[in-house]
Amino acid sequence: MPGGYAMLRDITVSQAVDRLQQELVRMGVPLMDVVISTNLKVRRGDGLPMSDQRAPDDPGAAAYWRDGAHQRCMAIDRYTKVEDNLAAIAATLEAMRAIERHGGAAILDRAFTGFTALPAPGQTTACGWREILGVGPEESDKAKVQDKYRRLAAVHHPDRGGSETVMTELNWAWSQAQESLT
Repeated sequence: MPGGYAMLRDITVSQAVDRLQQELVRMGVPLMDVVISTNLKVRRGDGLPMSDQRAPDDPGAAAYWRDGAHQRCMAIDRYTKVEDNLAAIAATLEAMRAIERHGGAAILDRAFTGFTALPAPGQTTACGWREILGVGPEESDKAKVQDKYRRLAAVHHPDRGGSETVMTELNWAWSQAQESLT
């Protein structure tokens, strides 16, 4: 695309912030609902990063905004300059808007919800792995236990409408089973 983000070599923090804000406005996000986070000092009036300062040790950048009932966040720390990471967020939002325009709205929504953290594996019920997988104490065939785990996971996986909590317990149980049946 002529004049697109990939065409520019050097960009200032101010230019990158402007691009990011423009993309969010194109998505229908009011700028008053946007927080841009970097390790740069911010201006007093609007809280945006100042351009004229030494580069921070951590050049990562993030943008937070509300999209209807959903709180959204996009963070990038791939590049060595804050302004490049801000521009990358803007470019990513531009690409995601293109996906939405071409019928991939479900993919766009999953891009923001796909990073929901599951509870840590150690946070499970007091049940042992055999109870969770429904395996009796006499069962020691690892292949049969794995088959039982896979059948339960197919039913309870969050991507198939199952519960994240149940899936976390199943994953924990399978990891314990693997250790016990080795």
